[in-house]
Amino acid sequence: MSRTMTLLACSIFAAIANPALAHNDHCDAVAASVADAGFADSVTVTCSDTQAILASDTYPDHDMMTGIVGSNEQVPVPAEYPAPVLLNPVYSGTPLTRDAALGVAVNGVPIYDYTGGGEMSEADLAHHQTRHDTLQTGQLDVCGGHAGRGDDYHYHVAPTCMIAQMANVGPEAIIGWAFDGFPIYGDTNPDGSTIEGGVLDVCNGQTDDIFGYRYHTSQEAPYIVQCLMGELPNFNDLPRVRPLSAASGGGAQQGRPPQGGVQNLVFTQSADGSRSMDYRYQDEDYYIRYSPSGSDNCYEYSTKTVTNDGDVMEGEFCR
Repeated sequence: MSRTMTLLACSIFAAIANPALAHNDHCDAVAASVADAGFADSVTVTCSDTQAILASDTYPDHDMMTGIVGSNEQVPVPAEYPAPVLLNPVYSGTPLTRDAALGVAVNGVPIYDYTGGGEMSEADLAHHQTRHDTLQTGQLDVCGGHAGRGDDYHYHVAPTCMIAQMANVGPEAIIGWAFDGFPIYGDTNPDGSTIEGGVLDVCNGQTDDIFGYRYHTSQEAPYIVQCLMGELPNFNDLPRVRPLSAASGGGAQQGRPPQGGVQNLVFTQSADGSRSMDYRYQDEDYYIRYSPSGSDNCYEYSTKTVTNDGDVMEGEFCR
């Protein structure tokens, strides 16, 4: 049994005799899931009375953007993100949805539901939203993520590249945490057995002997956490990534997916921090190039996008 699973098995018995001890065990388990996966150097875990905060720059050390066809002409920019995980999870059975992150991977990258069409209603949860499926519409890279409207990188399906990097890769490894405090596993049960059809509920979760409840990724929609089944007193206060804004004032222009998709999209980055996303659309070359400026969390941009009708635009944008 892994160190994380051992800690959480202890928390079951601790909760009966000493709620404070159970809180500490859950905090230790969250920290252990990050350390055991090998991401302690890029993700810090600190605990308060109610939450474990996983803080990172949301910028993973794996390939990004490769394979995207349905580009929204946004690029991944590091973003400070304190992800709160509840330390005393309570299953409610009432699904909660939001048009932002529902959890965080153990490498600090936020996890969204599979859609790109805004917040889902409870009725939306019951059927597959093909038109808004980020995987089927080619909006995701080969690692299961993309840059969203805030130029922030996040996952919408199983984070396959991150999982391959994990030092403790395997069915028993926790790959992330939902904000309601319950863990996220891969496509199988922690013992490696297959999850039979119909077992996972509308949020892509099921009961768990250690936690009481757990979430999973899956090959079929909804692919990953679709909603939250735990109580969350601070649900409306969950964090969002701050979008970029022009240094001279005003927000950065959000891209729109070019009709029919782009071709040959390649994202590159250099040791000096400069980055470039190059692609073709209707036999013409387009690009978004940016590099750190002299100000904190600011970048100098030079772009030629479909959104701006091919005009070359330059400027400084900051978090």
